[in-house]
Formats: sequence, structure tokens, C-alpha cells
Amino acid sequence: MTYGNGLTPPTGDYGYQPQYASPMAQPQWGHPATITQAPAHHVNVFANVTMKPGRHVPWWIWVILGFVLLLVGAYFTAGLGQGASTLGFIMALVPLAIVITGVYLIDRWEPEPLRMMIFALGWGAIVSIALTLLVVMATDPMLPRGYDGLFISSVIRAPIVEEIAKGLGLLLIMVIGKRALDGPVDGVVYGALVGAGFAFTENIQYFGVQFISGGAESLGPIFFMRGIMSPFCHAMFTACTGYALGLAARKGRKGGAVLPSFFVGLLAAIALHALWNGSTFLPGEGTFFLLYAVIQFPLFITFILVIRWLKIEEARLTRARLGDYAMAGWFTPQEVEMLATKPGRASAMHWARSLPGDRAKVMKQFIADANELAATRQRAISGRDPQAGIDEHVLLQRTMATRNQLLAR
Repeated sequence: MTYGNGLTPPTGDYGYQPQYASPMAQPQWGHPATITQAPAHHVNVFANVTMKPGRHVPWWIWVILGFVLLLVGAYFTAGLGQGASTLGFIMALVPLAIVITGVYLIDRWEPEPLRMMIFALGWGAIVSIALTLLVVMATDPMLPRGYDGLFISSVIRAPIVEEIAKGLGLLLIMVIGKRALDGPVDGVVYGALVGAGFAFTENIQYFGVQFISGGAESLGPIFFMRGIMSPFCHAMFTACTGYALGLAARKGRKGGAVLPSFFVGLLAAIALHALWNGSTFLPGEGTFFLLYAVIQFPLFITFILVIRWLKIEEARLTRARLGDYAMAGWFTPQEVEMLATKPGRASAMHWARSLPGDRAKVMKQFIADANELAATRQRAISGRDPQAGIDEHVLLQRTMATRNQLLAR
């Protein structure tokens, strides 16, 4: 099948055999992992069945989330007042938008279920904050006064309590969305969203308190510090926990077997959080910025490089899994390259825009469904998802129907 994008068929084996330890590697094959041969003619209708549960948030959790939101909202309004709360809310939207944009770029071609992503953001912004506030109110009387108490609160208590509160949300996502969080990239996405939600609500408090104590003219420095210099901090901390859980999921661990990985990721998140908070206690303003330049900024660059590496590994894995379907006749070799590689996707989107009526939206859906299909097959061959075959049937029907829409006269 020709898409007019100039792509050439790939050569060699589609099998994915990395020569080094990879978080995407799969040592085992499970059932169901066989692929039925593609029919001679695809039917131009969408599947009339739905994917199995494990990628949705139960309604009663939304009820609990809404109730806790009312309590947190009342707390902030009572403590800061309506004006300061509203101002803090508006200012906090800026760093939140920056982080969500970054998450979108990471998760663009295999987007997680929207409701799961909203839940991750909501857990961080609402429940994690509520849990943290409860612990803070319970332990504040035990802390010494003055500098020592402030140091213990910021460098010891805050990293431990906040990262545990956020990490609990990731564990819950693994339970209710066990078929959505199935790899390191997914874990980073959910972890970053939980962290972004927490930072959003925390920023409302910081900006509101600063406005009350120093007026509007005093907001510049704290906004620059939290909104411009460090919008990704909380996202980066909790992404460590998410990465560890995603790696455990990729290895097929379930139940209590994920806890060792969870604690390793949690310790990394706490350590980075404590390092960041501790840097603000160094003597001299210049010392903080020096530490930011030689430690914090390189850590952020390392974080970006790790995500880039994970995306490259995920692309290789996607190409291999779609190659399995190509050998069964569901896709052409050219389509595999188009769906699984960055140049192929860019060329495909350009070609789709040139079609009558601009079919870029259809092409984007085709790419997203195909990438989700590859992830579904990965769950099938690892043996950790006995329901993967049902999802595969749905996704195959969707991709074939979308392809027909693209090629319709």
C-alpha cells in the first residue's frame, strides 16, 4: 500500500533483540501472543465491542476526589482569602501549562487514557495535598522552633511526606489502571502528572501567602523561582517513582511484587526532593544559584536525556511489535515505518493534510491506535495480560477502519 511519503520498506528481521540491558526488553513470551492472519478485505466499520477494563477510573473514586477537592478549596479560601487564592490560582497555571506541554510531547503518539491522566493530575493537586496537610498539622507541634524546625520541615519532613503521598496515587493507578501503566514511559508520564498537580496547588499557596505578606510587587522573585526556574521539579521527583513502577510492570510484576521497585523509586524521589529543598538553606544567595547551575540544571538535562532514551527504546519496540502484524498481513512494511518512526509520522501527517478535506486528524488517530496496538501486543507476549487478545481485536478493527477512511475517495 502506498502513502505517497517516499518511505522504503525496512530490511532485516523485525525482532527486537537489544544488545544491552533495556527497560523495554522482554525475556518471556506468553499466551495469547499469536496473531491471526489478516483477512483479504477489511470491513469499513468500527468494532462493536469495547476494550476490557483496567484503563478507567471507577465512578466512586471521582466522587471521593470531588469531596476532598471541596475540603481543600475551603481550607485555602479560609486561610488565604478569595482574592489571594484566585491570584495564586491564575499564576500557578503558568508552570502547570509548561509541565503539561512537556508531558504531551512525551506521550504524543501513544496517549494514555484521558481520564487516567486527569485522575493522576487530580490526585497530585487534591489528595496528595490533603494528605500532606494532615501530616503537617499533626507533626508541627513536635518540631522545634526557629531555624532547626524549618530545616527539619523543609529538608526531611516535606520530601518524605509529599513523595509518599504522591507515590500512593501511582500505586492506585497501577491497581485501577493496571493495563494503562505498563512501561517506564507510562510511569514517567503519570508520575510527572501527579507531581505537576501537587506543584500546582502548592504554588497557589506560595503565591497567595507572598501576596498577602508582601503585596503584588513581591510576587516577581517567587514566581521566577517556582514558575520559571523550577516548574518541572515536582514532576521530575515523582517521575522517578513512576519510572520504577513502570519498569516493574514491564517485567510482569503484580501485587506486592511491585513494592521493592516502588520503594527504590520513592527513595530516589525523596533524595532529589531533599537536595532541592536543602539548597535553599545554603548561606548566600549566590551559593544557591551556583548549586542550581552545577547540580540541579544538569540533573534536569539528565532527566530529559533519559526520557529521550526511553522514547527511542519505545520506538524500537513499537516497530518490532507492528512488524509482527506486518508479517501476518495486517500492515505493509512501509506502514510500519510510517507508524513507528518520527520521520515516518511527520511524512504521514504531511501527506494526510494534502488529502481532500485535510485528513490529518484521521491520520493522527491511525498512528495513535497502531501504537496502542503495539503496546497491547507487548502485554500479550509477556504473558502478564490475559485480556490483551480482546483489546487487540478492538484495536485491529479501529486501525483498519481508520485506514479505510484515509484512503477513501
